[in-house]
Amino acid sequence: MTTITGSAPTVAAATPPALPIQISAPTLRVRPAVLTDAANIYALIADYANRGTLLPRSLAEVCENVRDFVVVEKPEEAGAEARAEFLGCGALHLYGPHLAEVRSIAVWPASKGLGAGRLLMDGLFAEAERHSVHCICLFTRIPDFFARQGFSVANKEELPDKLLKDCLRCPKLDCCDEITMIRGPLPGFAMLDRDEPDAQKLVRITG
Repeated sequence: MTTITGSAPTVAAATPPALPIQISAPTLRVRPAVLTDAANIYALIADYANRGTLLPRSLAEVCENVRDFVVVEKPEEAGAEARAEFLGCGALHLYGPHLAEVRSIAVWPASKGLGAGRLLMDGLFAEAERHSVHCICLFTRIPDFFARQGFSVANKEELPDKLLKDCLRCPKLDCCDEITMIRGPLPGFAMLDRDEPDAQKLVRITG
C-alpha cells in the first residue's frame, strides 16, 4: 500500500553521517535510511497499519530491509550538535534490473504541505536511477498524487514479478482496491516464470 499522510511526528534523532544520495529543499532533506532510523520508520508504518492503510511490518523486518528506505527530515540545531526531526519514509524494493516498486511511503501530517512527499519520491527516483532501473511500479488508493510524479495507471498482470511474488500470496487478492501505477516503460522480461514461480531465471514477456 502506498500513502502520504499520518499522525504525530516522532522524537527527533541525531543526524547520521552524510550518505551518497541526499536531496534537499530549503527546510527539508531526504537521505538513505540507516539502522538508527528503524524505530522511527517502524512507528510510522505501525500507525498506518493500525488504521488499515499500510501492511504491518515488524521492527525486525524494518531492520532487515532498512537499506530499501529513504527518510525525509527537518534539520535542526541543538547547541553544537546537529539534529533532525523525522518526518516520513519511503522504500524502493528491487525486483531486478527491469523493475522496482515504491513501498511504505508515508509522512506525518505535521509535514503536510511542506513538500515532504515529493522529496521522498525524488529520493526514491534517485535510488532507481543509481541502480539503472527504468520502470518503477506502485499500488495506491491516491493515484492523483502519483500521477503528478509521472506515474500512469497500468494492469498488474503486466508486472508478473510483482504478481507472482506478492499479489498471488496476498489475502486481499480477490478484493484488492489498490490501483496499479507505473513510471517508465514496462519491462520486456521477468525474473519469475508463471509456470515455475520459484525458478530464478529471465523470462521473456509476450503479449
